[in-house]
Amino acid sequence: MNSASVQRYARTGGILLLVSLMAGGFGELYVPTKLLASADPGATARNIAASESLFRLGFAGYLVEAVCDVALTLIFYVLLRPVSTSLSLLAAFYGLVGTSVFAFGELVYFSTSLLLGGAEYLKSFSSDQIQTLALLGLKVSGLSGGILMVFGGAGSLVVGYLILQSGYLPRFLGALWALGGLGFLVRNFALVLAPPYAFDWLLLPMTVAMLAGALWLIVRGVDVDRWADGALGPMASRCDE
Repeated sequence: MNSASVQRYARTGGILLLVSLMAGGFGELYVPTKLLASADPGATARNIAASESLFRLGFAGYLVEAVCDVALTLIFYVLLRPVSTSLSLLAAFYGLVGTSVFAFGELVYFSTSLLLGGAEYLKSFSSDQIQTLALLGLKVSGLSGGILMVFGGAGSLVVGYLILQSGYLPRFLGALWALGGLGFLVRNFALVLAPPYAFDWLLLPMTVAMLAGALWLIVRGVDVDRWADGALGPMASRCDE
């Protein structure tokens, strides 16, 4: 792969990070605050009925984020492979599993629209039951996002380590990425073991890491000479064997 191709990968990755961050923020943060009444199924159902377009846009945001994340898994594998093929592949596996869990959660999210759609086959349920099931579906969807963090956090720790070792990406990005991954892991296990301590601010380091990484990759890219040296190193070793 030539230097121009590497920089295209890097800048494409930066753009996708920004898109993923904005789409995820819209679907995971903004939309739920407008629709979800945590302990009131009736209010939640009324909010969704009154803002169906917003509900569907939230799901579209999730889809955009997931598509970006799959592409980013490949891009980071290519960019970090010269440091360690096995570790970059491990990070890719974590990323794909996390996105798969995320996709399942969003299927549950969208199923709420079926429950509240007034279909004839739902007449055997009372209105209160349907509204309660819809709220439960939204909560399960949100929980799947929390479970996703254990895979995303583990993958981010590996990515952070690889960036720190790379020499062609700044070390501060690696530190931010590793800190973000640690925040994901801590929040995930707090959500399972001690829910009152699953603070939302634990997500902030990963947000900062993604934003800083996006801007760096778009503006500066990677040091292509050092990347090429790293890529040629394993190839030379194999040739010597």
